[in-house]
This record gives sequence, C-alpha cells and structure tokens, in this order.
Amino acid sequence: MTGRNRATALAAASLLLAAVHVTTSGSSPEPAASSASPTPEPAHGTVVTGTAPAGAAGVPVEYAAYLPAGYDDGSDEYATIYLLHGRGDTMAAWQQVTADLDQLIADGTVPPLIAVMPDAPWSDRGNWYVDSQHTDGTAVETALSGDLVAHVDATYRTVADRDARAVGGYSMGGYGALRYALAHQEVFAAGMVLSPAVYVPLPPADSSAREFGGFGRGDALFDDDVYTSLNYPALLDAVDAELTTHLFIAVGDDEWANPAPEDAQHDIDFESARLYNTARRVDGVTAELRILDGGHDWDVWRPAFREGLADLAGHLRTTDPLPLPGDITGTGGDDRAGGVAVTGDLTVTAVTEGGADPVLTAHDGDGAQRWALPLATPAADRLYGLHTGPDGDLYTAGYTRGDLDGQHPANARDDAVAARVTAAGQLDWVTQFGDPAAADRGYASVPAPDGGLYVAGYTGGSVGGTTNAGDKDALLARLGPDGELLWTRQLGGAGEDKALAVTIGADRRVYVAGVTSQAMPGATAHGGLDAWVARFTADGGQDWLSQFGTAESDQFTALAPLPTQGVVAVGHTGGVLGAVSAGGNDQLAVAVTSSGRARWIIQDGTDGDDRAAAVHVGADGTITVAGHTDGRVGVSAGGVDVVVSTLGNRGEMRERIQFGTRERDGADEWDESNLYLSGDGRLITGLTFGGRHGLGDVFTGPLPLPPSAG
Repeated sequence: MTGRNRATALAAASLLLAAVHVTTSGSSPEPAASSASPTPEPAHGTVVTGTAPAGAAGVPVEYAAYLPAGYDDGSDEYATIYLLHGRGDTMAAWQQVTADLDQLIADGTVPPLIAVMPDAPWSDRGNWYVDSQHTDGTAVETALSGDLVAHVDATYRTVADRDARAVGGYSMGGYGALRYALAHQEVFAAGMVLSPAVYVPLPPADSSAREFGGFGRGDALFDDDVYTSLNYPALLDAVDAELTTHLFIAVGDDEWANPAPEDAQHDIDFESARLYNTARRVDGVTAELRILDGGHDWDVWRPAFREGLADLAGHLRTTDPLPLPGDITGTGGDDRAGGVAVTGDLTVTAVTEGGADPVLTAHDGDGAQRWALPLATPAADRLYGLHTGPDGDLYTAGYTRGDLDGQHPANARDDAVAARVTAAGQLDWVTQFGDPAAADRGYASVPAPDGGLYVAGYTGGSVGGTTNAGDKDALLARLGPDGELLWTRQLGGAGEDKALAVTIGADRRVYVAGVTSQAMPGATAHGGLDAWVARFTADGGQDWLSQFGTAESDQFTALAPLPTQGVVAVGHTGGVLGAVSAGGNDQLAVAVTSSGRARWIIQDGTDGDDRAAAVHVGADGTITVAGHTDGRVGVSAGGVDVVVSTLGNRGEMRERIQFGTRERDGADEWDESNLYLSGDGRLITGLTFGGRHGLGDVFTGPLPLPPSAG
C-alpha cells in the first residue's frame, strides 16, 4: 500500500497529554481543575444508497453506505467495513449505528471510514450469506464478497486492499461475517462477529439455518455435508497463516436457552465461546471475546459494535506501518530480550534463549559476530538489562535457579545474579546471592563509578540479616569492582514489593523505583498497586521514599537521571495521576526531584493498554521513552506495537512513533514489558512474536525515524 493516500485523521490520531505539578512528596497529585465545556456535537457523516450491478453472481446488490464527515470535500482514501444484517432484516437495520460512527470518529477512537450495508433479500432473507446449492438458491457470497466489493472500490475513495477492509454482522450476519473473514482472507483482514448463528457440528433441529435453502442441495433445504463444508472448523483448517486475520466476537449473556438437553451446547453464547477458544488456537488468527449484558438484540449489538469497531480499527490501516528496526533473531524456542549496549565498535545484545539460557553476543559494524558468551546453567536463568561501564566493560544482572557462580551447587530457588564481562567477551566475574530458602531476583542494574554495580530486584526471604516485612521485599545490592557483595538493603511493607529500576543521579545518589501492593515504610497506600521511588547514598543510607498511586494499578518500570538534579521515572497507571486518563492503562512519566517530589507528571495513552518500559535522557534534557500499546497513536501494525515518545525537559510531548509487526511486540502474552534502550539511547531491542524463528524472537536496531523525517 506504499504511496496510497491515507485518511488525515489516521495520521493525526493522538493521545491525551497532561502535565501537572505536585508539592507533596509521596502523595498522589490532585487532578487539574476542569474547565471543560459541553461536548460539541460531532460532525455528521452522510448515508447514500446505490446498487452494485450484476456481476459474477448474476444478481444486482442494493446497499446503503455511510460516508464520513468531510468525504465530499477531500481526496483521502478510507478503510471500509461491510455490515451484514440478520435473518429477516434489511439494510436499514445497520443504519441505526451512524450516530455511533460519527461519535467514534469525532472522538478519535476510530479513523474516518466507510461503512457499507448491503441488502440480502434472497431465500426469503434467510440465505446465510453463502452461495446456495439449492434449486432456488443464489450465489450470495460471490455477489457480496466479490461483485459488491469491486463496485464499492470503483465507486468510492477506498483503499482497495485487504489490510483496509473488514466485515461485520449480527446473528445470521455474524455467521456471514465469520465466513467471509476466514474464507476470503485476501479480501478482508478482520471480522466483527456479533451473536453469531454458528453451530458445531450441525445446527439444532429447530434452527432456521435448516429452513431457507442456504445450506441446501437440489430440492433439499438442508444438507449436512454442505453445512459442514462451509462451517468455520473447515475454514480454520485451511487458514493461510501469512494473511493474518483478527476476529472480534461478542454475545449477550441472556441468549435464548434451548430447552432440549441435547441442544444446550448450541445456545449462541455457548457457541460463541467455543468459536473464540477454537479460533485463537489457530496460527494466523487472533481473537477477542466479549460477554455483554443482554440477549439477541440491539441492546447487545449496538454497544458491541462500538467496542468491536474500536478493536478492529487497530487491525486496519490505510498506509503501511513502520516495521521493527534492524534484525530479528531467535532460536526455535521462546526467546526474550535482555538488553543492548555499545562498547567500542561493538554492539552487544543480551538474549535469554528458549526462556532459560542467557547469552551475550557481540557484532561489529559490518554485522559480523565477534564473540558470544553464555551465562547459563542447566536450570532456568534470565538477564534484565545490559550496560557499558566507565571502563568499557559490560555489566548485567538477573537471576538463576542453578549454580551460575560455581559456589551454589545445591541451589533450587531463584538467586539474584550480577556479572561483569570484558569488551573482548571474557567473563570477569559473576556473583550469585540471596536467601537460600527463598526466591530472589535482580531486575535492574547500573554500573557504579568505581567499576562496581548496583542491582535492584526483590527477595522473598531475608538478605543480609534483614527481616522480611511481607510477601516480597524490594532489594538493593552494592557490588564492588571485583564482584564482592559489599552491602544489601531490603525494604518493603506487608504486601508484595519489587524494585524494577535503578540509576545514579547527577547528585551521585542512587535512585531506586518499583511497585508495591500496600504501603512502603513511611508512605501511604492509595489502592491497587502503587509506584514508588527511593533515594540512597553510595554507602546504602536511605534518604527518602515517595509513593505515588491511584485506586487502580500504578507502577514505575524504568529510571534515568536528569541532567541537573533528580530523575525521570516511567511506567504506567490505570487511574489518573496526570490531569486525565485516556482509558485503560496509560503511559506514565514523572520528573522526581532530588527531594522526592514530582516536578511534573505526564500521562498519555490510547483507550487501550499503554505502558512505558524504558527511558533515556540526553545531555540537553530530551527524554526518550519506549513502551508498547495495543491502541493506535499513528499507524498500527496490529496486535501490540512498540511506541517511542520524545519529551522535552519539561515533559512536553515532541514526537511519537509507533512500529511493529502484525503480532505482539514489546510485551509478552501477560502484557509484561520486554523492551530496552541502549545507554546512549540510539538502539532499541525487545520481544516480538512477529518473527519466524520460534514462538518469541528478539529485534534489535536503531530507533526508527518518524514518518515526517522519512
């Protein structure tokens, strides 16, 4: 699709952005006072009617089409969704959602698009949208998926590409939408399947699917073999995994309950759940399922349409997305990124291969491998972060369930580990530490000025003689230049506390940040999970701790020092820490002063799940934040994409780019971030499920340029 026009609003879709000042360390900031005026009436699209002339199917197709506001005044090309009505209905049924389309577009929830609502009068409006083999049948599927689509693309300014085309429907139309999305992957990229009249293996005896000849043959109104050959299990067996297809499935919880015990499994809510759990296990198909309050009517279909269209919008595009940068590498297993660093002329990556075997690999400027160093045991091991020290050596930390340092032969629990590796790929030292009877992990590290290392993580027990305060305690450790464990600090409350980030500020103090489920010592809990930041002296003395939170889940995941004083902490919030929430989880960036106060707070995101995972601050104060979203801030590649934001030194948003594959990038299946920036902020590495080496692969490369810099 390179070179096609794209809808203006798709390129301009933006996130909500807010900056507020707080004056009390450790407290949630008050939302900014609202001066919002009443929501203006959205611009209205228009509905036109037309007729696609008879084509391969031999019948004309009447339709209504929703054209977005501004269509007549512009030249943009648009994505298209085809909406199929239920049995007995007409093309007028779907026209009641035009107000929803106006609002969704005005809100920026979906880009402007064209909605085509065909009429399907054949077989007494019970044709099930298939090419009927009945004596009186019609080639409905050919008429709609072929003739109508060709006519619409020739008549309106559409992007005539499967990536910009979806199909939706309810009841019988839900069956049709499902079939078209799977049987015609070259035409449609996604399907909205609402209360679908689908049955496996065959419809119940009283189903109208048996009555109108859609699944008939000759004079018989219904034929078992015809139905089975057209049904979704047969289609899923033949799916082309290269043409990825997304399904949004929704159904009411009050669907009619079939009184015949043998047909209970054919209740549409049961069948919808079966469809979802079958489809999501097929390579090349992704699916979402929603159970709404209501029955087989518009009380379910209208809200499901709104949510479904927002979901499908992330899988449609009118221009090409930015791809992942650099190279994608991997094994046949489930790999995870562990960091990227530059030393001399070498780029070094840390990858945990197969989910359990970390290895550091160095490549020169020509891409040739110079060395590889495994840091693994026969048990499970993992690294989190890779850094270049002041001496050019490399530092990392993580955990092992084995004996990584050769001094823990009986270890059977997670131990925190730290290592120093020379630029030539030689292991200088590795240190393993923790409570032998509990789980301990290192989640972050930062090189110390003297060649040692600070490691942050957690312990489930007691390290260094400190009594555990609860479930897990946050842990900060200081290692000397030779790897000797100099001191540890353990802090936490009665709940689960983890340190997820550590850095050294311009004031030479050590800053640690993470997440807690209750109150950290001397702080106040706000509900859900809270984020926190603490500052320590070089010898382990605690200066202060500030806890930030809402009633929802809040977390700090990464830290970077600001040029003059304090740090910027990034992560996510499910509530309102800035001025306003965009919905779901929002990315979070907080400038924390050297006294523990929030100088400014930036909260931004889509109405989906947005999380910041890594941060870098340049010498001029420019802040680069890497995170991931399942929403749209530019052009969505599909699934979960990587988002890189550039902020000014006062938190003002300067640039935001989104890139990825059709699959999940930057986060695992549990939405745990797996992204790292290099120490100079020029390289990014992370997890992708869009590779072809194994279940999870790793991408590494330079930060891509925004489209405007093309």
